[in-house]
Amino acid sequence: MSAIRNSVRTGFFGRAFAVLGAANAVSAAVEAGRRPRASDLKELGIDPASFGPASR
Repeated sequence: MSAIRNSVRTGFFGRAFAVLGAANAVSAAVEAGRRPRASDLKELGIDPASFGPASR
Protein backbone atom coordinates (compact mmCIF):
# COMPACT_ATOMS: atom_id res chain seq x y z
CA MET A 1 0.00 0.00 0.00
CA SER A 2 2.90 2.36 0.63
CA ALA A 3 4.05 2.13 -3.01
CA ILE A 4 0.61 3.18 -4.24
CA ARG A 5 0.50 6.07 -1.79
CA ASN A 6 3.96 7.24 -2.85
CA SER A 7 3.12 7.08 -6.56
CA VAL A 8 -0.03 9.15 -6.03
CA ARG A 9 1.87 11.69 -3.96
CA THR A 10 4.75 11.91 -6.44
CA GLY A 11 2.36 12.20 -9.37
CA PHE A 12 0.34 14.93 -7.70
CA PHE A 13 3.36 16.98 -6.67
CA GLY A 14 5.11 16.44 -9.98
CA ARG A 15 2.05 17.70 -11.85
CA ALA A 16 1.64 20.65 -9.46
CA PHE A 17 5.25 21.75 -9.99
CA ALA A 18 4.87 21.39 -13.76
CA VAL A 19 1.78 23.61 -13.76
CA LEU A 20 3.42 26.22 -11.53
CA GLY A 21 6.51 26.26 -13.73
CA ALA A 22 4.41 26.66 -16.88
CA ALA A 23 2.38 29.47 -15.30
CA ASN A 24 5.58 31.25 -14.32
CA ALA A 25 7.04 30.87 -17.82
CA VAL A 26 3.86 32.11 -19.52
CA SER A 27 3.52 35.13 -17.25
CA ALA A 28 7.18 36.06 -17.75
CA ALA A 29 6.82 35.80 -21.53
CA VAL A 30 3.69 37.96 -21.57
CA GLU A 31 5.31 40.57 -19.31
CA ALA A 32 8.30 40.73 -21.65
CA GLY A 33 6.03 41.10 -24.68
CA ARG A 34 6.94 37.69 -26.11
CA ARG A 35 4.71 34.84 -27.17
CA PRO A 36 4.74 31.98 -24.61
CA ARG A 37 5.92 28.52 -25.66
CA ALA A 38 3.17 26.24 -26.95
CA SER A 39 4.15 23.50 -24.49
CA ASP A 40 3.67 25.84 -21.52
CA LEU A 41 0.27 26.93 -22.79
CA LYS A 42 -0.77 23.29 -23.31
CA GLU A 43 0.35 22.46 -19.77
CA LEU A 44 -2.08 25.12 -18.51
CA GLY A 45 -4.89 23.86 -20.73
CA ILE A 46 -4.74 26.82 -23.13
CA ASP A 47 -4.94 26.22 -26.87
CA PRO A 48 -1.79 27.82 -28.35
CA ALA A 49 -3.64 28.71 -31.57
CA SER A 50 -6.25 30.71 -29.67
CA PHE A 51 -3.70 32.59 -27.59
CA GLY A 52 -3.40 36.03 -29.15
CA PRO A 53 -0.20 37.98 -29.69
CA ALA A 54 1.27 39.62 -26.62
CA SER A 55 1.00 43.37 -26.80
CA ARG A 56 2.13 46.12 -24.48
